[in-house]
Amino acid sequence: MEYRNNVTEFILLGLSQKKELEILCFLLFLLCYIAILTGNLLIMISITWSPLINQPMYFFLSYLSLSDLCYTSTVTPKLIVDSLSTKKSISYTGCMTQLFTMHFFGGIEVFILTGMAYDRYVAICKPLHYTVIMSRQKCDIIIVASCAGGFLHSFGQFLLAVFLPYCGPNEIDHYFCDVYPLLKLACTDTSKIGFLVIANSGLMGTVIFVVLLISYAVILCTVRSYSAENRRKALSTCSSHITVVILFFAPLLFIYIRPATTLPEDKVFALFYTIIAPMLNPLIYTLRNTEMKNAIKKLWGHIKGSKENRLKGFPAFHHTAS
Repeated sequence: MEYRNNVTEFILLGLSQKKELEILCFLLFLLCYIAILTGNLLIMISITWSPLINQPMYFFLSYLSLSDLCYTSTVTPKLIVDSLSTKKSISYTGCMTQLFTMHFFGGIEVFILTGMAYDRYVAICKPLHYTVIMSRQKCDIIIVASCAGGFLHSFGQFLLAVFLPYCGPNEIDHYFCDVYPLLKLACTDTSKIGFLVIANSGLMGTVIFVVLLISYAVILCTVRSYSAENRRKALSTCSSHITVVILFFAPLLFIYIRPATTLPEDKVFALFYTIIAPMLNPLIYTLRNTEMKNAIKKLWGHIKGSKENRLKGFPAFHHTAS
């Protein structure tokens, strides 16, 4: 039997239907989004306007902040607005666009994190060849490959959802459009499509996560032969990245590695990789990083100095007798 797509819009049920909680969510996520914008923009500008941009680790970090910013912006502004809206609706086109862009920027972030792990592996395990292996050309190739990988992943998810027939109901038990909640609304058998979603998202995430774990296992084996001081320095450069990887991948794998089904806890876990991780990443990479702190201080000093110079340039007003 063929089904026609009769749905022109979807209703997002959001995190809660209680008015008191929705107001609290509005204030909380508004503050989170401001923190995300401020933190990630600060990292991007600080790295771009300093010599750190020439170091692969910070070159990747600037692009990670950009992907964080774009990634969370596909979901968070809509969530903030919907927290105070009576009808949390999204058009069919808007839903599919949100699905594509979220997985696109999320895929880019996954591959950039992999590139950053490779950078740390080369820096610690092959230090004598680091400048040759991690050339600017190689870094540019990794960024382009990350964008291409994100697009292929996202386009696959998009194709799996866009050709499904939606006959109603049109209520999505989530705060954004994602594949599993949409499969639940499709008026056709989605068992095979659900398997493809697992292969595209779950399997890809698992393979990359295992590769990252193996790379850090090799790094730990390598630093065992270092002196205590050099071991501390080597591990300090990796600890921030490991924290970010776990914070991003753990909830992601919980949702996408299992069979195609939705659980009430999914919305809470999704908050970690759509809002909490992009908000904490700037703090994780700056609190224990002296070079980032110095770059931010220099940027702040440059802005403060420019402001003072502009103020000095204004002519003083003198009262003259008429």
